Parts: sequence; structure tokens; C-alpha cells
Amino acid sequence: MSTATPRGDQPVRPPDLERARLWLVGHGLTDVRPTALLAKRLAARQSSRLAGHLLLAAFIITVALVYTTTLSTISRPDAVTGSPPYGSLLLLTAVVAAFVAAQALLERRVRRIDRQAGEALTRRAAHPVRLGWRTVLGVPHAALAGVTFAVAVALTISALTVPESGVRYAAAVLLIGLCGAAGVVVVQLRHVLTHPAVADDEAALTADAIMRTEDAREIAAPTTVWCLPWFLPAAAADTGFGWWYAAWFVLIGGGAVTLALITLRTARRGAATARRAAAGG
Repeated sequence: MSTATPRGDQPVRPPDLERARLWLVGHGLTDVRPTALLAKRLAARQSSRLAGHLLLAAFIITVALVYTTTLSTISRPDAVTGSPPYGSLLLLTAVVAAFVAAQALLERRVRRIDRQAGEALTRRAAHPVRLGWRTVLGVPHAALAGVTFAVAVALTISALTVPESGVRYAAAVLLIGLCGAAGVVVVQLRHVLTHPAVADDEAALTADAIMRTEDAREIAAPTTVWCLPWFLPAAAADTGFGWWYAAWFVLIGGGAVTLALITLRTARRGAATARRAAAGG
């Protein structure tokens, strides 16, 4: 990997270079030296992920606040068969749209930093073969994300069929949240899979492939679904929703174990796969 600082770059902070060195060691690239290019890209991703976690926390808190402030109007005895408060649902839809837009802006910031770093390179290298979703994301990660979203949506839709308006409203809140989570995943994955490589030699291409894979798999991990207030429909029901808790516990627990197993299985082959992709193998 080239050790030169890209033209026009500000000096890289020593902690960022140390983070890049540890990242390389952690991926088995002990023969690759950390560069200003890699340090800058990793720093951008770290700050973006931190902001993304804060946005997710704010999103969940906002969903819970909107739900609790409207709960009193749907929990009256005469509201059992009434209609959900559509005004709050529209507000939640706007919150979801803002959440997706904010996540897209964070992703765009990372890609802008990548693009600026690439434009400053004296020469550009590209992957010999375009990295598709099977290489970057992987079938196991894609299957876990798809199954988790599908089961969560099916459970939520089943709650929409009960006669209690409180349960239906809570299910609608949850469904809107799931749509927002799915929108964020689609927007971010599209950017990861389509943006060009930022590298000037084979070692940088290997690091780019690993970074791209990390980004895609972290985005597709169904942690957002697990963090949503999935218990709201069961909490709003008087009786008969014990199966709901059991189904979600199985979904979350089984998903977490599966994700851990997939991560352990793929981590051993990550660097080797990236090297083959950089070499066109």
C-alpha cells in the first residue's frame, strides 16, 4: 500500500494512524503499512457510525414518545373498536422519513470523503472484477436480514387483525418503524455496493474490499429490528398475547446466535477473500 499522503490532505492525527494499524493487524494484514488514506476513511466511518447509533436512539425514543402521548386516547373503554389516531401515524411517518434522510446524509458524507480521497490520489486502481452482493454482503448475512424482516413484518401484520384498537395502533407504530429500518438498509447498501474503489495499489484494494464488506454486513445486521419497541402490541393487549412475546424472543435470540455464528465463520476467511478479490481471483 502506498505510504504517500494524498495531495492536498491535512496531516493525519497519530491516533487515526494507530487505529488504521490496529485495523490492519486485526484483519491479518500485518505486511501492510497504515496510510493517511486508510486512516482518513476509517475515521470517517467511525464518526458516521457513532452518529448513526445516536440517530437510532433518538428515533426509538421519538417513536416511544409519540406512542405514549397518544395511548390515553386509545385506551378508553369506548375506544376498543375505534379507529387509530391517524394524526400520530402521519407524524410517525414523517419521523421515519426524517430518520431515513438523516442516515442517507451520513452515508453520503462517508462517500464524499472517500471520493475526495480518491480524487487526491496520484493514480487509481480498480477491482479486476466488480464485487457483487454475494462477495460483499454474503448469502448468510443477506438471508438472516431478509428472514428477520419478513418474520417481524408478519408478526406485526398479525397484530393488526385483532379487534382492540390499542393493539392495532401499537402494531401500526411498529410497522412504520420497520419500514423506516428497511429503508435505511436499502439506501445504505446501495451506496456500499455501487461506489468505486478508493485505492492506488493492490494492498489498498484489499483494504477497500474488507472495508466494503464490513460496511455492508454491519448495515444488514438486523440489530435495528431487535431494538424497536416490538413489545408494544402485547403490552396494549388485555390477554392472549403471550405467543407474541415468545415469538419475538425466539426471533431475537435465534437471530443473535445465528449472527454470532455467521460472523465467526466468515471472519476467518475475510482477509483471504479480500486478497483474492483485489487480485481478480
